[in-house]
Amino acid sequence: MQTCLFLLGCRAGFSLFPRSTTTTTGLTVLWRHLVTMKLQSPEFESLFTPGLKSVAELFDKAHYELRIAGGAVRDLLNGMTPQDVDFATTATPTQMKEMFQSAGVRLINNRGEKHGTITARLHEQNFEITTLRIDLITDGRHAEVEFTTDWEKDAERRDLTINSMFLGLDGTLYDYFNGYEDLKNNKVRFVGCADQRIKEDYLRILRYFRFFGRIAEKPDDHDSKTLEAIRENAKGLAGISGERIWVELKKILIGNHVNHLVLLMYELEVAGYLGLPVNGNIKEFDTVCKHVQNLFPKPMTVLTSLFKVPDDVLKMDLRLKISKDEKNLGLFLLKHRKDLVKASDAAEPLKPYQDYIIDSREPDATSKICELLKYQGEEHLLKEMQGWSIPTFPVSGHDLRKIGISSGKEIGTLLQQLRDQWKKSGYQMEKEELLSYVTKA
Repeated sequence: MQTCLFLLGCRAGFSLFPRSTTTTTGLTVLWRHLVTMKLQSPEFESLFTPGLKSVAELFDKAHYELRIAGGAVRDLLNGMTPQDVDFATTATPTQMKEMFQSAGVRLINNRGEKHGTITARLHEQNFEITTLRIDLITDGRHAEVEFTTDWEKDAERRDLTINSMFLGLDGTLYDYFNGYEDLKNNKVRFVGCADQRIKEDYLRILRYFRFFGRIAEKPDDHDSKTLEAIRENAKGLAGISGERIWVELKKILIGNHVNHLVLLMYELEVAGYLGLPVNGNIKEFDTVCKHVQNLFPKPMTVLTSLFKVPDDVLKMDLRLKISKDEKNLGLFLLKHRKDLVKASDAAEPLKPYQDYIIDSREPDATSKICELLKYQGEEHLLKEMQGWSIPTFPVSGHDLRKIGISSGKEIGTLLQQLRDQWKKSGYQMEKEELLSYVTKA
């Protein structure tokens, strides 16, 4: 498998490399350039399903331009098949609706229409297509947009250079802000002025951290002006909904350089606006980040290491509106991370964890224990636990009634005693052997 790119040309103003300058009125002006290349790769070719071919034919027939946009372009350039593919077009939402409806194509999910997005369904596949836009007014959370046919203008409003590229369906790469060069060099940069891009949407602070964790090779490879812009705008995150913040934070927590990035959030005074504890347990966090490498932990497993007391989890929940399962996992890890550990008996190191699962009788107990083992860095025990099937306790109240015990209270007491005997046997004792204890008594 090989990704091939052929340089087609470059159209520039004064410089091949994109840069920005600020006028005396404070207006940031971007020096634009356009580098076009031709992409050939199996990953790109795999996108051409019957559905996409039909969409492309409709747009070509109507003389509207259609290109792949954003993250899918970045993934394809990295030799990856994108999970989701977004498209951009010069057609307005109204023009797209008329085109699709006249062709008998089903349109779904019309909630994105006011932002310029139409979703069409062809050949059992959804295609999300958005009209090129210019941001007229931004408030740090939302933007009032105007539709355009200028691809450069749309690229200019995007957050990072690596997300500002377009890919034609003929394989032509359209790169206005040196995104491909940044991608090759593992650089994460804002388009133009970092301060301006962040002020347009403060969530871009977390998007910067997330993509740094995906793209950067070195944990400290930041531009000082970018970090200063993040520090100066951190308070803007206070106006961003907890749900949006949690979506980004979860991705950061399971990405690369997470210990460096979370420490940076504290240094740049970002952490407090995310619901993280003021005095987070950075030392424990650093230890757990090393423990969970290559173990695919849940985001909450990593994050819990910052917490010292249950109230830290509850305060974060108030800010981020995490799910009930996520909150319960955090509280579980906080309670058991030090006292529920492997047995001193080398022959049965997993037994304390197994006993917990048997005693709790909760449907998600095994999942919680697996996350605890990741937290503790017990990779070998984790593999054993993942291969362990929960045994069924062989005695029931009905069995005790059959041998003449009728008192409900006595049945309850005996069942617990027999369960303890069964656990001591390593869950090996069978029904007859357990019931013999009762008859002897």
